[in-house]
Amino acid sequence: MCQCGRVMRPLALALVCACATTEATEPPSAQPSASAATEGDPIGTTPPEWQLEGWIQSPPLRLAALRGKVVLARWFTSPSCPHCAASSRALTTLHRRFRERGLVVVGIYHHKDDEPLRDGAVAEYAKQYGFEFPVAIDPEWRTLRRWWLDGHDRDYTSVSFLIDKRGVIRHVHPGGTIDLDAPDGKALLSKVEELLK
Repeated sequence: MCQCGRVMRPLALALVCACATTEATEPPSAQPSASAATEGDPIGTTPPEWQLEGWIQSPPLRLAALRGKVVLARWFTSPSCPHCAASSRALTTLHRRFRERGLVVVGIYHHKDDEPLRDGAVAEYAKQYGFEFPVAIDPEWRTLRRWWLDGHDRDYTSVSFLIDKRGVIRHVHPGGTIDLDAPDGKALLSKVEELLK
């Protein structure tokens, strides 16, 4: 099954199942309700501390301890997700180009596969993607729900948050593929450069 990062609404899920497409759904605990509000804008807000586990390529990081750095937090799933696979190059480029200037890229895995998460699977995914930056697991989508999903009807779960040196969200790439040559990718790149000045 393709793990494309899309949030499936109940009606859309019924249609998808009826049509036998390969779009994946999120865990039942993260399903948006029928009365979900329209998209809220987190820009200008200070997100709560993330609740991440299973850190790879880094000791555990606290968001609060990263004040003074610019943080790019990107949620991703297994390599069967074409958006996540296509975004890996952009994330690696941003990490390599700006880490010495104070950008910290953090990949955050949220499990979407039907079977339970295997020990070591996220490390394998990070290796397949070529990630050279810290990676962690968002168990039960706790942080993703608090930062992005709760009370909102979102198109994607593969969201990216760009957080300034004071810990305030300054830019959101709402999911799908990050392509630094596309308009939304250029906007992300421009915002990274602006915040690092």
